[in-house]
Amino acid sequence: MFWNHGDLMDAIAPLIPADAPATIHGDKIVLWPEFNLRTNSLARSLIELGGTPGTKVGFYMRNMPAYTELLAACFRGRLVHVNVNYRYQTTELHYIFDNSDSEFVVYDPEFADQIALLRDRLPDVKGWIEVNGDADLINDFAIPYESLVTGDGSNLDIERSPEDMLFIYTGGTTGMPKGVMWQMHDLRQAHLDAGSVMGPVPTNMEEHIEFVQEAIEVGLPRAIPACPLMHGTGLFAAIGAVVGGGCIVTLPTMGRFDPAELWETVEKHKVTGMAIVGDAFAKPMLQVLDDDPGKYDLSTLATITSSGTMWSRDVKLDLLKHMPNTILSDSFGSSEAVGFGYSLTTSEGTTETAKFAVTEFCKVFSEDDREIEPGSGERGFIARAGSIPVGYYKDEVKSAETFKTIDGVRYSIPGDWCIVEADGTLTLLGRGSVCINTAGEKVFPEEIEEVLKEHPSVTDALVVGVPDDKWGNAVTGVVQLNAGANVGEDELRSHVRERLAGYKVPKRVLFRPDLKRAPNGKADYKRTTEFAVKTLGIG
Repeated sequence: MFWNHGDLMDAIAPLIPADAPATIHGDKIVLWPEFNLRTNSLARSLIELGGTPGTKVGFYMRNMPAYTELLAACFRGRLVHVNVNYRYQTTELHYIFDNSDSEFVVYDPEFADQIALLRDRLPDVKGWIEVNGDADLINDFAIPYESLVTGDGSNLDIERSPEDMLFIYTGGTTGMPKGVMWQMHDLRQAHLDAGSVMGPVPTNMEEHIEFVQEAIEVGLPRAIPACPLMHGTGLFAAIGAVVGGGCIVTLPTMGRFDPAELWETVEKHKVTGMAIVGDAFAKPMLQVLDDDPGKYDLSTLATITSSGTMWSRDVKLDLLKHMPNTILSDSFGSSEAVGFGYSLTTSEGTTETAKFAVTEFCKVFSEDDREIEPGSGERGFIARAGSIPVGYYKDEVKSAETFKTIDGVRYSIPGDWCIVEADGTLTLLGRGSVCINTAGEKVFPEEIEEVLKEHPSVTDALVVGVPDDKWGNAVTGVVQLNAGANVGEDELRSHVRERLAGYKVPKRVLFRPDLKRAPNGKADYKRTTEFAVKTLGIG
């Protein structure tokens, strides 16, 4: 048995009730029969425009129904999804489209000015497709998206492969973005491996169909990616819903995260699952609930899943006061490896922040590729075997560094430091690329950030290393305070000193009204370091 997302969609399409929604965006609802017609038509249109198996398609848009439709069309037409960070500027955008060899670019009119600047520099793009609805095209050279989704909507007569690809471009903390190459079978199996912690998962197509039939009886899932679909956490949530016959709900307000709108949407559309990225989303969500307890009916919300950054234990517990029947799932993974470990929190119990149970496919290795003994206290890198990516697109050097073969087994090792406890659980320390070397000690920013955020005056915190003659790198905190809060850096340093070793205490704590996190909640350590260096007058 091999998995292919297009085959999964074709298999379940006849089963889905005609009144089941596939996408919801504000008051616009597309039911599954129409969704099937539109996505088959879109796949067929792209093939007629010159797309062949493996053709790359750039997704240059925010969370909207067209993203989900185009994703499904790529699955069905054997075309390759290429995510594009809509915050990028011209040079970065050119790099993504050029490096990925994108032959089609589908974009929202919001970004039409950038597309006009890029067009002449990307002669290999066969089609610029504008998601314009019923409006006139802004760029006269573009193809109207709606003209591609209203043709022949029958299933494609096409034989797909387990090796059909999906790309996820990940920026990381240094260097230009890298395209992670996932084959369909491996990506699907990796998600099933991770999902098995919640219960039985399908092992073949027959069981997948049975799984969907059971879901129809109890109610198909409705998932809302609160974080951007252009990043792994939101994208993976969307994929799970699409191949399972569920519904992707997107927020009508684009360009900013509105937690009140999020809860209103959960209630209005009876959302069952949500994807977020740690405290950057969870804290403002909690604040809205605390300000008006009981305002929203959240009884349908079965799970909230977070991945990509720390999700504080206290924030989880406070959220559960408002939704005691919800399961909070903290997933330890990355674009390069799904399902390192997991942490489930319910009203009946929780785990410590950054502590994860590990799946059977994971090991921890030292820098010289020696397996770390559980309970030794030695730090090492988490590694996942089994269903992992092929590598980075057109980057053999980085691929060899991240995807290593140890004792005959191939692993994905993105660079996350951790300690493996005697019981086999992991304590996550942080990504090696942002580790601070200070006076011969390794300091992981995430650990200090979590302690700073425990202070009642602090909304958010980042920790970076800045050049220092004495320490090599001086641990430096940059915090965002709650509205109206008044606290000095000495108090915050004392707060950390009471909880962590002295060498982890920030030498300075700086204040900033906004930490400039990305839309997916990820920290921008590079720009935060630049801010700290400039504020401190270094160099």
